[in-house]
Amino acid sequence: MTLDTYRGRMGWILNPIALALYKHGVSANQLSALSLVSAVVAGVAFYAQLLSLAILALACNALFDALDGCLARSSSSESLQGDLIDHVIDRYADIFIFGGITLGGYVAWQIGLLAIVGVLMTSYLGTQAQALGVGRNYRGLLGRADRLVLIFFVALLSLIFPENVIWFPLLGWMMVFVALASNFTALQRFYLVYHQV
Repeated sequence: MTLDTYRGRMGWILNPIALALYKHGVSANQLSALSLVSAVVAGVAFYAQLLSLAILALACNALFDALDGCLARSSSSESLQGDLIDHVIDRYADIFIFGGITLGGYVAWQIGLLAIVGVLMTSYLGTQAQALGVGRNYRGLLGRADRLVLIFFVALLSLIFPENVIWFPLLGWMMVFVALASNFTALQRFYLVYHQV
């Protein structure tokens, strides 16, 4: 089960914020763009090993990513173009964040590459289910919201415990977990969608 399935339950917090932003002329696409900028900053900060900045940028990325959809729904401005923009930006955000951690030397590049492949395949299979007419698939072991929460808390712990644990620091071991769990999630989603079509 992934945290993505609980997004709707956060509406009581996010919808009033989204409506307030809408009344001040902010659009869903602008929030999506801010989420991408935040992800780029997070990726660069991880690369430069500036963990405090990376944590702040991650929090901003998660917030803007949650608010853009809320604003679109609350203001009845949802569109296929907006959905496309949101998904493309989310994938670039994933690449920047996980790429920054990998290039920052927290883990071997081979593991980082495997994690990025798993993350992209998990998301692809989630939306491919919708393209095949069986509805968007958020099921599986590790979704996008789970990954963001995991990175955030492991990065916080890394401020306290920066040392290596055997081969890697905590962020490196997190990448090992993401590499395994995200590819497993992709296979889970493939199996579920295959038996629905």
